[in-house]
Amino acid sequence: MGDYGHAERLARIVAARSEPTGGAAASPVGPPGPRSDAQTTAPPIDPALYDRPDVRRILAERDITGLFRVIKRDAGLTQRTIAELTGMNQSEVSEILDGRRVIAYDVLVRIAQGLGVPRERMGLSYDASDAYGGGVTVANPLKGVDVEMLRRRLIELGAGIALGAPAAKLAPLLERLELPDPSPGPLPSRLSGVHVMQVQDLTRQLGEAGRIYGSDPALNSAAAAWASKLLDIPGSESVRRALMVAVAELHIRVGWAGFDGSLYDRAMVHYARGLKLATEAGDAYCQALSLNCAGLATVEHGDPNEGLKLLQCGAVTALDVPPDRGAVVVGEGSRAALQACASADSATALGRLGYPEAPRLVDTALAKARELWRPTSTDPGGDLDRPAAVLELERGRLDAAEPFAVASMRRWEGGSRVDRTQSAIVLSVIHVRAGEQRGLQLAHSAIAAADKLTSVRARKRLVPLVAALESRPGSDYRELARTARQIAATRT
Repeated sequence: MGDYGHAERLARIVAARSEPTGGAAASPVGPPGPRSDAQTTAPPIDPALYDRPDVRRILAERDITGLFRVIKRDAGLTQRTIAELTGMNQSEVSEILDGRRVIAYDVLVRIAQGLGVPRERMGLSYDASDAYGGGVTVANPLKGVDVEMLRRRLIELGAGIALGAPAAKLAPLLERLELPDPSPGPLPSRLSGVHVMQVQDLTRQLGEAGRIYGSDPALNSAAAAWASKLLDIPGSESVRRALMVAVAELHIRVGWAGFDGSLYDRAMVHYARGLKLATEAGDAYCQALSLNCAGLATVEHGDPNEGLKLLQCGAVTALDVPPDRGAVVVGEGSRAALQACASADSATALGRLGYPEAPRLVDTALAKARELWRPTSTDPGGDLDRPAAVLELERGRLDAAEPFAVASMRRWEGGSRVDRTQSAIVLSVIHVRAGEQRGLQLAHSAIAAADKLTSVRARKRLVPLVAALESRPGSDYRELARTARQIAATRT
């Protein structure tokens, strides 16, 4: 590895050779930088100017044309003075005043430096005390971090790793590498369409992971917290509305993760936030979806009456969804799908209310759902067959329940592993309760699949299977019931 003394000597030689000889000033290459206070007689710009709300807005939008106009009008600077301070030609300043945009980072930094603009106001660095808060400036790094010391220790550790030092010798270096907990990074200074797409892509990725593995409420909540901060950043009205819808969809996804993780309170908070944002943005699809999801979560939480009310509100709200408004990243895919799923979930609520007329109402709700919509393999969500299978199973009608469970498994073939596992559990309960030998094999496969998921909701579906297994004679059934009970009670 390199020698520090040699490096320092080399740096001194390079610096000495770079200095102009004979005291003459070196000819600059490129445009001159901003002049220091000693070089210019320009009148100072009152820092209070940059605290005015209208100027802060100009700075946040990096509107250099607006900035130059304000400085000319309110600080009395001429085009020539602005050019001297910012290292520009007077013709460049004139073009900017006429509307030419400045987007190059180095030019923006030069302008901020020359005019005494706090760089964090233009999003060129960030300050925890600034409008957007929570960021980090180059001059003000994370609290408790000496960046120079950190860099030296990284070099020491890297040298040891590169030279193949054993772990025992690296241990002291690792102990010296004290790091603070990570804090949120800086936010953008202005919204654009790319931020909407970032939120949408994040929602898709979280949804895909949830369908494969099950819930991760902590990760989902962290994503929602980050996306929600974007809502405080200025941007055009169209971009802000699109972002509100995207963040609403993300909150609905995060609510589902809480529901899947058997965290009802957390789920309802996110559904409520999704509903609030969707209402402010005027998006009926997300409004209806928030209500539907909150209703199903409430039904499964043990309050079918309140859940039914939410589902009915969702079904009515879905009537306002434009026919061409489908799911962007979450949901069932269309207005008809929203209405159908609300009707199927209402059937579940009605079945659990125990009304004398419940069987008739359940059948009517399920039939209505099928009239409205039948999912295809391309639909992102929604299943009408598993609710029907569960309801028939709860009635004790095993022969009627079995084809619905099979159809539900086919629905998720090649799709959501979590949904397919839940349907497999329902199917195994049917066969075990029927006393069929195949039931033991189905139960074993379903239990093994549930054990690979983090979905608490899927694991809880093992409880009826445990009861079914324990009702059958034989040590194989008892042993499998014991395993299923352990998995059902484990939060991964």
